[in-house]
Amino acid sequence: MGVGEVTRRAVFLDRDGVISRPLMRARKPYPPRSPAELELLPGVPEALRVLKAAGYCLVVVTNQPDVARGTTPRAIADTINERLKAILPLDAILMCDHDDADRCECRKPQPGLLRRATRELDIDLAASYMIGDRWRDVEAGRRAGCATFFIDRDYDEPAPQYSDFRVSSLAEAALIILQKDAPP
Repeated sequence: MGVGEVTRRAVFLDRDGVISRPLMRARKPYPPRSPAELELLPGVPEALRVLKAAGYCLVVVTNQPDVARGTTPRAIADTINERLKAILPLDAILMCDHDDADRCECRKPQPGLLRRATRELDIDLAASYMIGDRWRDVEAGRRAGCATFFIDRDYDEPAPQYSDFRVSSLAEAALIILQKDAPP
């Protein structure tokens, strides 16, 4: 391989609603308020293990605007992320702690977190996937050039206008990825 050639495929994952259970209020998802409220969704550890065994770099890309809003201390968000890294085979967790008013490049639907991962972890975005449960996740993946999965949780909010795949869980997305990328 040549100098500077990108070599790794990745699966980018939103955190709350994809790997961990969100807190629900009026059919809208919210992040856990403490590490004690962190709960993995069914099938997540197994799905991540098979993706990791297949050679994928696993990167969580998560918006946590409650940090900017002052309703969640940065230390709590960091502790939740560290706990996930300790129990799951993740290569990285990249977090945007801004709100929409900050107009940053890292807050999804902007693709900044995915592009940062590309630079830091040598990832080929065109050979990678973004899995999310909200339109912002899917749109960030689309803007970055990844294939996209929308996990439809029936939230009371608009669904993405376009996704490559619509699934009901991370486990279902993992099966599709493994089948799609299986050697002939």
